[in-house]
Amino acid sequence: MAWEGTGLFAAFRVLGRFSGHVPHVLRYHGRHREFYLAVAVGRSVHTYNVSTRRPGNTLPEDITCLAADRMLIFASYDNILHAFARNKEVVHTYEGHKAKIHLLQPFGDHVISVDVDNVLIVWNIQSEEEYLQIDFDKATFAVSALLHPSTYLNKILLGSEQGTLQLWNIRSNKLLYSFPGWGLAVTTLEQAPAVDVVAVGLVSGQIIVHNIKFDETLMKFQQDWGPITAISFRTADGHPVMAAGSPVGHIALWDLEEKKLMCQMQDAHSTAIAGMTFVPGEPLLITNGADNALRVWIFDGPGGTGRVLRSRMGHSAPPTKIRYHGQNGEQILSAGQDGTLQSFSTVHEKFNKSLGRGSINKKKSKKKGLKLDTMALPPITAFASEVAHQSDWDGIVACHQGYITCTTWNYQKTSMGAHKLRPEEFSKHKPIDIYATAVDITSCGNFAVIGMSTGQVDVYNMQSGIHRGHYGKETAHEGAIRGVAVDGLNQLVITAGSEGLIKFWKFKMKDLVYSTELSSSPSGILLHRDSGILGIAFDDFTISVLDIETRKIVRTFSGHHGRINDMTFSPDGRWLITSSMDCSIKTWDLPSGCLIDCFLVDSAAVSLTMSPTGDFLASAHVDDLGIYLWSNRSLYSLMSLRPLPADYEPSLVTLPSTCTMQDVDVSGDEEPCDEMIEYVSPEQLGEQLVTLSLLPESRWKNLLNLDIIKKKNKPREPPKVPKSAPFFIPTLPGLIPRYIPPEEENDTQSKVVNLGILAQKSDFCIHLEGALSTNEYKVPLDLLKSLGPSNIEVELRGLAPEGGGSMEVMLSFLRMIEMMLNKKHNFELAQAYLALFLKLHLKILSSEPNLLQELSKLSMQLEETWVHLRGLFNQSLCVLTYMKSALL
Repeated sequence: MAWEGTGLFAAFRVLGRFSGHVPHVLRYHGRHREFYLAVAVGRSVHTYNVSTRRPGNTLPEDITCLAADRMLIFASYDNILHAFARNKEVVHTYEGHKAKIHLLQPFGDHVISVDVDNVLIVWNIQSEEEYLQIDFDKATFAVSALLHPSTYLNKILLGSEQGTLQLWNIRSNKLLYSFPGWGLAVTTLEQAPAVDVVAVGLVSGQIIVHNIKFDETLMKFQQDWGPITAISFRTADGHPVMAAGSPVGHIALWDLEEKKLMCQMQDAHSTAIAGMTFVPGEPLLITNGADNALRVWIFDGPGGTGRVLRSRMGHSAPPTKIRYHGQNGEQILSAGQDGTLQSFSTVHEKFNKSLGRGSINKKKSKKKGLKLDTMALPPITAFASEVAHQSDWDGIVACHQGYITCTTWNYQKTSMGAHKLRPEEFSKHKPIDIYATAVDITSCGNFAVIGMSTGQVDVYNMQSGIHRGHYGKETAHEGAIRGVAVDGLNQLVITAGSEGLIKFWKFKMKDLVYSTELSSSPSGILLHRDSGILGIAFDDFTISVLDIETRKIVRTFSGHHGRINDMTFSPDGRWLITSSMDCSIKTWDLPSGCLIDCFLVDSAAVSLTMSPTGDFLASAHVDDLGIYLWSNRSLYSLMSLRPLPADYEPSLVTLPSTCTMQDVDVSGDEEPCDEMIEYVSPEQLGEQLVTLSLLPESRWKNLLNLDIIKKKNKPREPPKVPKSAPFFIPTLPGLIPRYIPPEEENDTQSKVVNLGILAQKSDFCIHLEGALSTNEYKVPLDLLKSLGPSNIEVELRGLAPEGGGSMEVMLSFLRMIEMMLNKKHNFELAQAYLALFLKLHLKILSSEPNLLQELSKLSMQLEETWVHLRGLFNQSLCVLTYMKSALL
């Protein structure tokens, strides 16, 4: 039988993804009178109205091409083209290309797409049918750019890798004119504000402003930063400016009147400028690039250069370490290979902030600029943060790749902190082969503990940056430090060395308390401060859990087949979640010591962190710029947290996207695999067990005390019904009206009729009589179970001869109790019913030999059952007493 996974974590969304290598699209919404910006991010389309983002739809694969017209947004992946309406639902799908689409051009009621095999298809937007298909020969005319010239009805201009241009009439399918070009590949075509004028970007960095009506070149510009990646014209605000983008991230602004370079915006992006658009009628330029940044530049200063008005940016290189910051579960700190430390909000991206890039000397590096910054620190490999005192001094400490100095960071000031933490002996010179490997910060935010590659462990004050001592005579460990942790009360420091030792130190006195040898070399440790549980990852791909109170290994897990990258505990300390280079993410249940969830991802998770509120698991992956959120399904749906079997094969899970995924039913009409199987408990688990009835206590517990309860609840005098007044009050005859006084009622006659022998037998009595012959007591027992305490007493009183019963019925009742004790079912009811029966009919029972014989059998049975139960109770109480008093 194939086992299906529990699906403990569901893909939610991705944080920190804003732009990719696909150029953005600017479109005007006539009814809203607003410009909207569409950006392709991985498999999703984001739509901005330049200040706020709205999630669009998601496609099955990464988007390779994007375009938009007045109504629709067109996005393609591989050889399929989709059209989105209202930024959300896919309304049209165009299938017909055999190769990947790389150019798109909306064209009135049609849309034109070109694939890498040089096939151009004109689609009818509404009917989704091919209107026209043109095949070009790759050797003579490989289409590299596409443009619909303004006012040119039914015509498109095509640029080629060979450098020639062609003007086609799409309606008549005719080549109208062929431009000889400039012998260099065309990279981009852009319509100028003037009719008939087109800007042609070439692979050499040349920009040709060309009149296509007369085939005349109006002006030429040369850019020295490589091929032209994007061109845009500033229109309708009186400034004849053309902007051009380059592969190195610089932007050049050209004055078209004076035909010269006006200014340069260097390092506008750290990668190639993918898309660039001036907002019509406004001094705003929108740019995006593969560095995961989207920027709006405003041109309101002297010299014609622009400054950043708004921006959305994430890591430009993959994150290496992520951790939740604070206890509200709303901020995730992320350190990336780009050298920056950033904070991403799980609530809204407007709360995101960048703490900047690590630098040896911030002032010098600001003067030199990013590209020439020799002061820049290498990427952060490990960091620790604490919110206590973060408003007073720095609350984050980080160590850098191959670097001896640790840096502090200030979350509230969103910048690097005041201190550089390194041992005093290295204050004047920095050795190459010694570097910081592990770091932790105390829960009070006062101290940082830093481990080095030499085995040295130092303590620093976070407020002053002063060195407060080190552990061990010279070094704490013989090998490199693989992890440090401080407990919640600043009593213990735990250090792990590559030589295979875990050591416990007194935090203040720096004395060694305890040392234990591990089975192999540890690769990292993680402490859950609240519960005092230490997770240890080993180089042999196993994980151990150590209790810091008893200093014993309490759990050992194996199952990963690659290096363990990171670990995280659930807030309550019950789960340990691990990620490995084998691309799996596993959840281990610590109380049961079992694997309860496992799934695979496309690229291995390099870092994991669980929200302090337990709602999300966040992961960062190899060669991926995003931080992925997985929702904890056990918080909002019924989850079966059963151990997974040894032969369990995990399924591959698609990473979350920035938008809500469409529900794609891959498995057809199969039932959901992760539903919890409902367990129906049998009436009796085992014949040797005593089983209770599960009836409420009020039905049986007070049966013996009913007479006392009735006396307590009896009113002191019966309630008096007020005499109703007559409509016409009677009066005495005479001149003076006098009312007749009310007569006293002397009716004291009882209305209770004693029926005696005439009383009818109840259903309970009738069923008991019948059960004497059949020996089936289920029906009378069910009748008794359905009654309340007072009715039960009435029924049992009626079993005696003076109440309308008989000796046979009383014998039948005793046999019913015997059956209940034999089956060991409804155990408490049998005791309660028998006790009431004996209380009511003790005189009759003592005078009847048949009933006495039955009672003696019942007495032996009760004694036997009670002796067995008493033994079990005493054993359990003894074990509990021992557990409470013994020192384990």
